[in-house]
Amino acid sequence: MKTSLSQSVKFIITVLLTVIAAYAVGIYGNLPWWSFVVTNILIAVAIPQKPIYAFLSGVLGIGLLWFSLAFIIDSQNNHLLSSKVANVLPLHGSYISLIILTTVVGALLGGLAALTGSYIRKS
Repeated sequence: MKTSLSQSVKFIITVLLTVIAAYAVGIYGNLPWWSFVVTNILIAVAIPQKPIYAFLSGVLGIGLLWFSLAFIIDSQNNHLLSSKVANVLPLHGSYISLIILTTVVGALLGGLAALTGSYIRKS
């Protein structure tokens, strides 16, 4: 029982650290958009987890962050820019599809970065 509690606490802490670090690097750092990959690797190296949990924490953390940021920013301008970008891409002008696509790309990058960090820690 103690190991499952410990694993779930590590998972929640990792998700929260992933969100906070990625947000801080994106907002306060003068770095490229993909800098959260480095923070995810460092968090996965610092907090030992099984590779599947590391991947899921990266997916969940970055996916939630990117979805919420994309939705908030898109709502503030009445979906004007995202509708135009969705017309350029084969999304038939659907800003919702663009937000989902953005979330999936960010979540996969976050998960793969955390998985990489988990494997670095194992080796």
